[in-house]
Amino acid sequence: MTMGNENRELHIIFFPFLANGHIIPCVDLARVFAARGIRATIVTTHLNVPYISRTIGKANINIRTIKFPSTEDSGLPEGCENTESALAPDKFIKFMKATLLLRDPLEHVLQEEQPHCLVADMFFPWATDSAAKFGIPRIVFHGLGYFPLCVLACTRQYKPQDKVSSYTEPFVVPNLPGEITLTKMQLPQLPQHDKVFTQLLEESNESELKSFGVIVNSFYELEPVYADHYRNELGRRAWHLGPVSLCSRDTEEKSRRGREAAIDENECLKWLQSKEPNSVVYVCFGSMMVFSDAQLKEIAMGLEASGKPFIWVVKKGGAKSEGEKLEWFPEGFEERMGESNKGLIIRGWAPQVMILDHGAVGGFVTHCGWNSTLEGVCAGVPMVTWPMYGEQFYNAKFLTDIVKIGVGVGVQTWIGMGGGEPVKKEVIEQAVRRIMVGQEAEEMRNRAKELSQMAKRAVEEGGSSHNDFNSLIEDLRSRAH
Repeated sequence: MTMGNENRELHIIFFPFLANGHIIPCVDLARVFAARGIRATIVTTHLNVPYISRTIGKANINIRTIKFPSTEDSGLPEGCENTESALAPDKFIKFMKATLLLRDPLEHVLQEEQPHCLVADMFFPWATDSAAKFGIPRIVFHGLGYFPLCVLACTRQYKPQDKVSSYTEPFVVPNLPGEITLTKMQLPQLPQHDKVFTQLLEESNESELKSFGVIVNSFYELEPVYADHYRNELGRRAWHLGPVSLCSRDTEEKSRRGREAAIDENECLKWLQSKEPNSVVYVCFGSMMVFSDAQLKEIAMGLEASGKPFIWVVKKGGAKSEGEKLEWFPEGFEERMGESNKGLIIRGWAPQVMILDHGAVGGFVTHCGWNSTLEGVCAGVPMVTWPMYGEQFYNAKFLTDIVKIGVGVGVQTWIGMGGGEPVKKEVIEQAVRRIMVGQEAEEMRNRAKELSQMAKRAVEEGGSSHNDFNSLIEDLRSRAH
C-alpha cells in the first residue's frame, strides 16, 4: 500500500477559533494534511465560510457548517460570528461566552462524520471531552511556537510575576533556558471584572494536559532549545509541523489567503517590481489592531523620514471616500507618497505572504503575532518589533534576544494598559533604518535568510517538520487500529 492510500483511511476534523489570526494557520494546517493524502474537514459557522473557502484555495478540503447561537442566546448582534466584529472588550467577552454554545453543534458533526481525530483551537477547552465522547483523540492547535508556549507554561506554573513589587520591576522566567526577563506589564492582562475569561484560560490549560497532544506551528531548527524544553522538561506531547504558511501555494493562492485584499494583486506586484531588492519596508499590525489618530500620524512621519519606500497596511476608517481628508495624515503626505512612488498605502486586508515573499521587501514592521513573526522568518527579513497584547511580547523578545533578527521600538506595556504616549516618529524612523541600512541590518538580514532556508528545508521530504508529521500520523494510525 502506498503512503497516500494508507493516509486516505484517516479522516481529521479541524475546528479553528473564529478569529482571522486563528483561522488562517488552521486552514494552512489542514492543507498540510490534505497534501499528504489525508481526508480533511474544517468545521465553521456560515459567515466564515467565504473567508475559509478563499484560504483553502485548490486544496481538497471539505467544509461543514454549524449554526452560531442566535442573538437571543448569545446576546450578540446579528451577524457577529468573528472576533473582528467583536473588538470592544465587553463584546469580546460576550463572544467568548457565546462560543461555549458551539459544543452541541460540533458534537453532532462528530457523530455524523466519525473522524479519527479532532484538531481544535485552544479556545475550545471543552473539545477534549467532546472528542472523548466519541472515542477519538483531541489535539490542541494554538498556532504558536515553542518559545511562547514555554513562557506561558512557566509563568503559569511558577508565577514569578507575583513576587515583584511593581508592574515595571523585571523578573527572570524560572525553569526556562536563556535568562528570559519580563515585567508584569508584558504579561497577558485579563479583564479583572470577568471571571469567565480567566476560567476559560484555566480550563484551556487543563484540557490541553488531558488531550492527545499539541501541534506547534514552528520548525525544530528555529527554536531547538525550546522544542526540547517543552517536550522533555515540561513533559508535553507535541509535534512541530510548521511553518504551515509554506504549504505549497502559487502567487494567486497567496494573494487569496485570508479576506479579500483591499488592493489588486497585480497592482501591488507591479509597484514592488519597480523597486530595488531589499529596499522596501512592509508595515502591518495584524487584523485586530486599531491605533489612535495621534499614533498613525507619528507612523506616517517616521516612515517618510526614514527615506525608505514602504507598503503600509492601515486598518483605520476603511476605504477613503472621494474628497475625504484623513486628519491623521500629515499635510500633503499622501500626495507626496503618490508622486514620488515612495509609499503604497493599503486600507484594509493585504496579501501579506505574497508581499513579504517579494524580493523587493527588505524589512517588516510587525505587532509580533506568531503568524506574522513566522511569515517574516520564512521571508528572510529583519523585523521592527512593536508588540501590543497576547503573547506578542514573548515573540518580540524571541526575535530581538534569541534569534537576533529584530529591533524593538521600546514598547513596554499592553496597549490597553494606559501606555499613554504614542511611539514617536524619531523612534520609528531610527528602528526602520536599523533593519534596512548598514552593517547591523546586513548581519540581521543574513541571519534571517539562513532561517528562511532552514524553514523551507524543514517542510520538505526528510526535513524536521516533515518527519514530525510522519510520526504524528503513525501515532494516529496505530491508535485508530
